[in-house]
Amino acid sequence: MKLNRIYFFAVAFCLVTAVFFATSERNSTNAQKGETPKDESCRECADKGGSDEGKPFVWQERVFANKQDFVESGLRCGADHNPEKIRQREADFQQKKLFAPRELEVTGGTINVYFHVIRKGTGIANGDVPLSQINDQINVLNAAYAPWGWSFVLISVDRTTNSTWYTAGPGSTAERNMKNALRQGTADDLNIYSSNPGGGLLGWATFPSSYAGNPKDDGVVVLYTSLPGGTAAPYNLGDTGTHEVGHWMGLYHTFQGGCNGNGDFVSDTPAEKSAAFGCPTGRDTCTNKAGLDPITNFMDYTDDSCMFQFTTGQDARMDSQYTTYRNNK
Repeated sequence: MKLNRIYFFAVAFCLVTAVFFATSERNSTNAQKGETPKDESCRECADKGGSDEGKPFVWQERVFANKQDFVESGLRCGADHNPEKIRQREADFQQKKLFAPRELEVTGGTINVYFHVIRKGTGIANGDVPLSQINDQINVLNAAYAPWGWSFVLISVDRTTNSTWYTAGPGSTAERNMKNALRQGTADDLNIYSSNPGGGLLGWATFPSSYAGNPKDDGVVVLYTSLPGGTAAPYNLGDTGTHEVGHWMGLYHTFQGGCNGNGDFVSDTPAEKSAAFGCPTGRDTCTNKAGLDPITNFMDYTDDSCMFQFTTGQDARMDSQYTTYRNNK
């Protein structure tokens, strides 16, 4: 009997050790791919669980009733998601794909980045972000997109002191003048502008199909304090940039269209009735559809610490959109 007990405990010890090392290896692999291990990515989810919904949320010296109130204000993202424009974009996309040779579709590549710092004076308080933060932002983009075959290379950084451009909003004369003066490259070059948009907007981007009609407008604008190490908590880990570049690559919000219709035109992102905020584990706003809300997806509105992934379907859409509207254009 004594020998049997020793044998039992030895087998049990081996099994526990095997599980431990398998879990460690899986988390290490996820980290190498730019993903966050599940237990780490949802640490905030467990801590919050949506419990901050009723608390006042202070943003850029403005006080909102709660974080949901902030999200619904439209300040989280200013990209143009007008339903009629989306319909027109998708119709154009489908038509162009009909005549595009499938074998020529890109599945990744290197994207040149021209970074434009818009400031109202010298010093970080005036939007004059240091090169170290810009490099960190490029690293965040690479961590998010590298698993899908895309990499970003910083080509140049320029700095412009202009108090009007510093607070320019989407569609404004100031934005047009800024981009007309500064944008570089062609359709497959990414121009990022850091500034302090009026009203506290976190950022916005143009979509690939918009380039042909207005090349100078093409690019991404982000709040300078949203860069990694900035003060725009809980949106200061650089994933405002990741989110807006997602639009630049052709992605919509995961909650686009709500529970019905085509949603975000990606089949493997579960339907979502409205934007998520914080990190609400287990959220399910479309109970008639399969899957929980994709709160960890870069194209939702959750906190930077909550989002860490794209899907295979989003990757396929980015490849196809880039091929159709950007590659060698």
